[in-house]
Amino acid sequence: MTEPTIPQLQPMPEDWRRALAVVAHPDDLEYGCSAAVAAWTDAGREVAYVLATRGEAGIDTLAPAECGPLREREQRASAAVVGVSTVEFLDHRDGVIEYGLALRRDIAAAIRRHRPELVITLNHRDTWGGVAWNTPDHVAVGRATLDAAGDAGNRWIFPELTDQGLAPWNGVRWVAVAGSATPTHAVDASAGLERAVTSLLEHRTYIQALTDEEPETYARGFLTGVAKSVGERFGGRPAVAFELFGR
Repeated sequence: MTEPTIPQLQPMPEDWRRALAVVAHPDDLEYGCSAAVAAWTDAGREVAYVLATRGEAGIDTLAPAECGPLREREQRASAAVVGVSTVEFLDHRDGVIEYGLALRRDIAAAIRRHRPELVITLNHRDTWGGVAWNTPDHVAVGRATLDAAGDAGNRWIFPELTDQGLAPWNGVRWVAVAGSATPTHAVDASAGLERAVTSLLEHRTYIQALTDEEPETYARGFLTGVAKSVGERFGGRPAVAFELFGR
């Protein structure tokens, strides 16, 4: 019996200048996305990060008041490794982010503020490939980001943003979802993979709380394994996958 052909992933669009990545927690982008970000900033594109929380509930042995500032510092250092200098936090509560108007408004405001052509977020579906349950925070932020990409361009949705000097922005052309079980596009990770590993390692405190494995072994093994797996559908090159929605 002939084995079914695995559909190949298409290259991500390149005719854009500004991207905005919106995720729930520090480290969300580093688990698989940052090699693509490194490639984009190398090419002179602007990428900004917006995080819904400071990850303050993410480490069992650290109280939120101590954990939040630490994880914020780790996230800023992590972003700098891949050429991102703008990192903003929306201060929703870690672990209990609610999908709704407040979240949509905050993300729409960020989109109006940064005026991206490409918006990036994380898997908004209930599971990771039907194997593991996704967290409510990821689901809420991913779904709200998809919605806010449209909200940002409609002056009659959240008109208070216009009153605050944030004019509508209809320039979002795509929303790219990382961590999707049904990816459609990819970015070559060859040049950015080492920096992606270094970027993830900036979250050392979180990694040490997550696993007993040596942090560099853990980070390198995870990221190279994912990139190699994606590359099987991208000409054999290590890659970062996205599910791309056009607008």
